[in-house]
Amino acid sequence: MRLQRRGRYAWPASALVSLIAATTLVTGSAAQAAEVAEVVDPAANPSVETRCPWVGSDAPVEQRIDQLVSRMTLDEKLDLVHGSAVPFQFVGPTYAGMISENPRLCIPRLGLSDGPAGVGNGHTGVTQLPSPMALAASWDADLASRYGATIAREARGKGADVVLGPTVDLLRDPRAGRSFETLGEDPHLTGELAAAQVGGIQGEGALAQSKHIAAYNQETLRNLPANDSIVDERTLQEVYLSPVQDVVDAGTASVMCGYNRLNGVHACNNTYLLSQVLKGQFGFDGFVTSDWFATQASHAAANAGMDLQMPGGCHYGPRLRHGINSGAVTTSKLDDMVSRILRPMFRFGLFEREKNGSPDDVVTGPDHAAVAREVAQKGMTLLKNDDALLPLGDDTGSVAVIGDAAGERVIGSGGGSPHVIAPEIVTPHDGIAERARRAGADVTFDDGSQAGEAAGAADVAVVVARKWSTESKDNKDIRLSDKDNEMIRAAAANPNTIVVLNTAGPVEMPWLDDVAGVLAAWYPGQEYGDALASVLYGDSDPGGRLPATFPVSQADLPAADKDRFPGGAYDEGLAVGYRWYDREGIEPLFPFGHGLSYTTFGYSELEVDGDGGAGTTVTATVTNTGERAGSEVAQLYVAHPESAGEPPKRLEGFRRVELEPGESERVRFELDERSLAQWDVDADQWVRGAGDYTLSVGGSSRDLPLTGDLAVADEMPVSEPTPPPPPGAPKGDDPAWTKIGNVARCPVESLYAGMIGAISLFGLPPGEQATRPPRNPTDEG
Repeated sequence: MRLQRRGRYAWPASALVSLIAATTLVTGSAAQAAEVAEVVDPAANPSVETRCPWVGSDAPVEQRIDQLVSRMTLDEKLDLVHGSAVPFQFVGPTYAGMISENPRLCIPRLGLSDGPAGVGNGHTGVTQLPSPMALAASWDADLASRYGATIAREARGKGADVVLGPTVDLLRDPRAGRSFETLGEDPHLTGELAAAQVGGIQGEGALAQSKHIAAYNQETLRNLPANDSIVDERTLQEVYLSPVQDVVDAGTASVMCGYNRLNGVHACNNTYLLSQVLKGQFGFDGFVTSDWFATQASHAAANAGMDLQMPGGCHYGPRLRHGINSGAVTTSKLDDMVSRILRPMFRFGLFEREKNGSPDDVVTGPDHAAVAREVAQKGMTLLKNDDALLPLGDDTGSVAVIGDAAGERVIGSGGGSPHVIAPEIVTPHDGIAERARRAGADVTFDDGSQAGEAAGAADVAVVVARKWSTESKDNKDIRLSDKDNEMIRAAAANPNTIVVLNTAGPVEMPWLDDVAGVLAAWYPGQEYGDALASVLYGDSDPGGRLPATFPVSQADLPAADKDRFPGGAYDEGLAVGYRWYDREGIEPLFPFGHGLSYTTFGYSELEVDGDGGAGTTVTATVTNTGERAGSEVAQLYVAHPESAGEPPKRLEGFRRVELEPGESERVRFELDERSLAQWDVDADQWVRGAGDYTLSVGGSSRDLPLTGDLAVADEMPVSEPTPPPPPGAPKGDDPAWTKIGNVARCPVESLYAGMIGAISLFGLPPGEQATRPPRNPTDEG
């Protein structure tokens, strides 16, 4: 078995960390060597049926769980609620995390694999998919499902069982290091796409672990007391928990708690989040897993609702045993934790499944590469296209491709746990050069050092700029580097200059008026160059629409105030993303939902049918009014009565359509109980208020040609109240003496927990983008 040389992170160079890393390698290889055989098919081993009657049984899942749990010893129960990484092992063994198998009871091992953009953990032979932000720009739920299915097939091909994704954190601020890992700034868009991704993952027999609950929106000092998200209850419910409810409704097997504190209480021992909301209000019956070394309590975490510690097992091993023996944690609580882990294992047939995959297997292939290319194409968002310069045609005789980001410094995947290593990345230069050759055009390359000269010698200049983003460190700004801004300004001497942004999310564009076109490519994965060339030459329509607002200036950001980011005060409230710009009357550089096509679209015939409750429908006709085939994303926004205290409008539906010239399609949006509701803090439930609602449909949050009204006669609760804390649930952390015992008994886990926060001050070096490194072209091509 291959030695695990890479984990979720690449540690910085220091004597302490080097020692830890070296120890990790030794213990990692030893642990892998100790792996035992997989559970076999009961039909091939009749003794299993007698020894483990829950294997291959047709009995209901709950009956099988009860039957198994009744035969487990305390040691066996404790072994199931934590990972099998040994001290000084940051991940693993084998995958990001793993629960050891139990041969006596025929419980198979459970491997957990990063991540939300493909198989990570340093594994190779996998597909580097575009970032979730690029997927979000497609506004395509069907594509999100296939994206999830692709990840699941490759994770299972590597022998893993659980996919650590999708991400349901919102893009509260584009400076966040994990901005590329989100599905944008809107809770409805995020929830719809994440739910579709869950369906895709679990449709392939893998377990989805949606992350993170909740209000985890920055890296600075994460996992430390200073990283405390102070969020009022209404904002928490309407904005940050809304997509969590969507993935629970979609059947996610697991939910991961994050590194942040929420209103003073760590997310992984937060009773309100885990027991009252997730398991109570949402009815979640799967298991809650800690983020890696995010367990900062033992008894309090178990009693608050965290079921599985990762990646090791001190807090939920010796310390939880102490809690059971002392009565601080009841055996019924432990039985519930065990049952929650077993439930999806039974539901998805893991007890009967023969695992044939290996971490060394090559699991990528043409079909998966095609999905990566489709996501990249549909996510590429054309922001500006003066004088219809794009698409390029046969009259374009020469193209200058400018910038290292078009060659050796290309970014296909962001850093940290979502990082995926491609077999090879098609660079922008290589993709454009191949497509231009077929069009009979000459292509030159400049690394940016002679941008003006290179651009001036060509009919069209394509300038590729980049901005790196990674888990572990927030960015200090949303500006491109001075070098890239100067490169763009120099190239803009050619009036036919197109800027391609290879970035995690929104950036400032001080040169915008000087260039003819701007295309947001995000982190587009291994098929980047071919997808880009396809869009530039019009072989495919630029399908993307912005999942995040681009501000004119960083000062316009909702969390621009340092007390908000990284200070932790969420006092912008409900006004996240475009809602902020609407509420404050700020004109964005490019609004949420914006994106140009190579054709034009018209909207007509809005109809609203219903009383505002679930099943109310809004329909409209979208027509391709241009001369080319193209894609449009019809978007539905709702404006609440002023008395509701909502932002000016909320996205409540979207439909992507592909239309031929002159073709029309009737799009239909169906509302649910929350579409016209707001959170009532006094009643602790969703309430649909009485009054007049305005429903608008169009092509972006600032382009809504159709409007209609809907009157709601009476106020009505549309959900059950959040239940109270269960008996024995903690209000916060472990008691002082228990905390002392945690640190004394679990010093390595405590050390790593602190290191996660300390590393956020200086970050981690970028990982390799591909096993065959990208390169700048030589004079020979």
